[in-house]
Amino acid sequence: MKTFSESLRFLFVVGAALCAVPSFTLADEARFFRVAGPVPTTITAVSVDGYVTWTNQATNATFTIQTAVSLLSETNWVDYVQVPATNEVTTEQLYDPNPPSGMALIPAGSFTMGDTLDGESDATPPTNVYVSAFYMDTNLVSYSQWQTVYNWATNNGYAFDHPGLGKATNHPAQTVDWWDMVKWCNARSEMAGLMPAYYTDWTQAAVYRTGDLNLSSDCVNWAASGYRLPTEAEWEKAARGGLSGQRFPWGDTISESQADYVSYWVGGLPYYSYDVNTYSGPSTNYDTGGVPYTSPVGSFPANGYGLNDMAGNLWEGCWDWYAGPPYRAGSPYAGGSDPRGPPSSPYGERVLRGGFWGATALGVRCANRYWIVPSVTLAGANNNTGFRCVRGL
Repeated sequence: MKTFSESLRFLFVVGAALCAVPSFTLADEARFFRVAGPVPTTITAVSVDGYVTWTNQATNATFTIQTAVSLLSETNWVDYVQVPATNEVTTEQLYDPNPPSGMALIPAGSFTMGDTLDGESDATPPTNVYVSAFYMDTNLVSYSQWQTVYNWATNNGYAFDHPGLGKATNHPAQTVDWWDMVKWCNARSEMAGLMPAYYTDWTQAAVYRTGDLNLSSDCVNWAASGYRLPTEAEWEKAARGGLSGQRFPWGDTISESQADYVSYWVGGLPYYSYDVNTYSGPSTNYDTGGVPYTSPVGSFPANGYGLNDMAGNLWEGCWDWYAGPPYRAGSPYAGGSDPRGPPSSPYGERVLRGGFWGATALGVRCANRYWIVPSVTLAGANNNTGFRCVRGL
């Protein structure tokens, strides 16, 4: 197999608004990139750690980075990230050949949060949001991973509300509440020798290890090197994998080959036109042994950012308070950069994303939103909810 430096090469101008395309090989897959925009661009530098620099004639414009795994057809290109440019020279890290173990780089850029595809009130109106680059776990936290950190944590000053469960060691961890997730993130950080993200109050003097605290945004060291839950905006940007205006991380339709969910039928046909599964009910691969019908982490093809199970399997806990549709004018999500959600929730709810093994096709769309109430035992920890971690660069 070629090394990264040996496989770096270029393909030059393919039309007025397209420019040089770097290619790199990670594992056995070649990837190509190109820049498309409202004016001609020229790539002037590409580094081995994934930074690409280009020049353009206009400023205050958005450029689309596209990717392909083959150059045999023009239709192979798909959107990868939208990059707002405010100068005539732009440098962005598009990929990381050596990300933290088990994580993938989600490149900085803007995306459309929400959609108008199915008339769901929580998804409208769509809003343009900019999110800085970050790393995200490629898989949900597995039960084996949960147990390893949990055992270390309970011997090092941590106390959890629930010990967590999993259908098998390679299935995702579940039956943990939001506070368990946050404390586990801190424990994972400390176990790895990284700076924790969550603290007991705004002074950020005491690491959050015990108790059930309704943390506010100023209790978080957003620049910490350690692990944390994704914000809702980070989660949706990552879930879309660079695609725009699609229902799912891979496109507009869904079947059991793409996610662990329930195909809901009425009158011998799928109820949702975009559900193209060939039979009704949960996946026959995982509906054995009783609930929960989770699937092993990484069972389905990854999205454009290399992330698995961003639709189905388990709901995923996010940082944000849940306070109704986040996209309306005046809300924290009405545009802007790196939104972290509303300051509180009327009912003490935190956001969940992604759907779960018992959700229909409607419930596992990228734009679908749900909630968890940490203070209510049954609603706060159950077998349909898990999580994955993120880290800053």
